Amino acid sequence: MKKIFKRYVPLLAVLVMAVMLAACSSNAGNEKEAAATAAPASASPAPAETAQAAKTIYPLTVENHTNNGEGTEWTTKAQTFDKAPEKVVANTQGAAELLIKLGLTDKMVGVAALYGAGDPAVQEEFKKIPVISQDYASKELVVGRGPDLVMGRGGLFADADWGVGTVGGLNELGIKTFVQSTSLQGATLDSLYKDIEQLGQIFDVQEKATAYIAELKERAAKLKEGAAAGGKTFAYVSDGGNGAIAVYSGNVDTFAGDVLGLLGLTNSYADVTGEISKEQLIATNPDVLLISVYTGGIDADQSIKAFYADPSLQSLKAIQNKAIYKIDFNQFWGYSYSIFDGAEKLASELAAAK
Repeated sequence: MKKIFKRYVPLLAVLVMAVMLAACSSNAGNEKEAAATAAPASASPAPAETAQAAKTIYPLTVENHTNNGEGTEWTTKAQTFDKAPEKVVANTQGAAELLIKLGLTDKMVGVAALYGAGDPAVQEEFKKIPVISQDYASKELVVGRGPDLVMGRGGLFADADWGVGTVGGLNELGIKTFVQSTSLQGATLDSLYKDIEQLGQIFDVQEKATAYIAELKERAAKLKEGAAAGGKTFAYVSDGGNGAIAVYSGNVDTFAGDVLGLLGLTNSYADVTGEISKEQLIATNPDVLLISVYTGGIDADQSIKAFYADPSLQSLKAIQNKAIYKIDFNQFWGYSYSIFDGAEKLASELAAAK
């Protein structure tokens, strides 16, 4: 777990917060579309506005994100679409699943980074998408699929052997890009809703996007109403080797933090950078420990068993109360809707432990 966090998730740790901007339309029709989508679910737009919101007028320009590769600052960059993309590569499983939810399975020519079972609800559709790599895909593999759009996690838009290429490099090849706002530091649930809204515009599926945003907002409201954790603190932990506990601050994973906040959980290290020692963990003494499960990782059950048995950790409330919970890597670091599945499962477990 430490390896995958250190190499891939904390790529974002050195990135400056990207500005979450609303979709920018290239015409008055799309401006009205964005306004209608942003309105509260209870609002009832006039029939004319509804009709306009149901159709994209191309060319369409949306504001997205770019940087100059790993470790550089994210800035805004416009992407202009003359038509809806026809050949899309998703750089993670979560990104592909989101497109499936919007009815866009047939638009995908590749997916990479399969680190878990994924969402059972879209499993059959997911099987239709060519897997270009079980791991993170290289630029060569991605470009080889001939995409007109590459979308997904921001930290994977790099020229490293595990990266799909930089935004600028792909754009120079005539390939549009869509970096998930949820994957950038500073992201919240509103970032997910904005991503879905923009994808709805780009692919001309605004009605599906609007309906799905409303569905997710209902799920968020139920989680917040339940607040299963009741104001507890948490820390992300992993097995640093041979059952030794390691701590990941998660300070850049603000999207996951925002969702966990609906449960009444607060990250003990949200403002901490750098390594966190076992001594710091003991001193902080969070109520709950979360350990990520992913394909190819250390057996989480064995790690949890080792943590509970570690004499040096016995003063921790999470150890005393048997409050270590497994969370799915794809759900919490797929930066997509599946985080709701993970949060709902965790909420159920927290409620059962009361």
